Amino acid sequence: MSNSLYNLRIMAQITQDNNTQFTNTQPNLSRTTSLPSDHVGVLIASVIMMIIGWGGMYQLITSSLPRIGGELWMFFMLLQITVTGTVIPFIRYVNVRFTPHDIEVPPGGVIVRQSTWVGLYAVMCAWLQIPRVLNVPVAALIALIFIILEVFLRSRELVDDV
Repeated sequence: MSNSLYNLRIMAQITQDNNTQFTNTQPNLSRTTSLPSDHVGVLIASVIMMIIGWGGMYQLITSSLPRIGGELWMFFMLLQITVTGTVIPFIRYVNVRFTPHDIEVPPGGVIVRQSTWVGLYAVMCAWLQIPRVLNVPVAALIALIFIILEVFLRSRELVDDV
């Protein structure tokens, strides 16, 4: 009887050790389930930018004639706000998704900067389309320049964090 009781205790200890071993090796999902406080602020700002940008674009396009004056500058300003605000959630998703687990998620400022690059890219492409200068090689070169700039800035930030 005592031998079977001893075997039951051993089995219970092995099961308990296996359970703690498996719970300790599970990936840390806290990064994907909780939002950092600065990301919450960035996403709220993104919604505000989308509302202002898309509403302003609708108002500008439906109520004014296409002229070279202030309407053109208003269009570029609203395009920057609209594209930046619309792209922020996607940029945040890509940053959270592809950041390794041993590195912290980039702060909200990095997400805003990367989204601003995309907005500036859209404005530059729209600007170059006016004199019909925009083509695929020019658009690719501008995109490559922005990607190189962001890689340089991000690598400098990561070196400073270490």
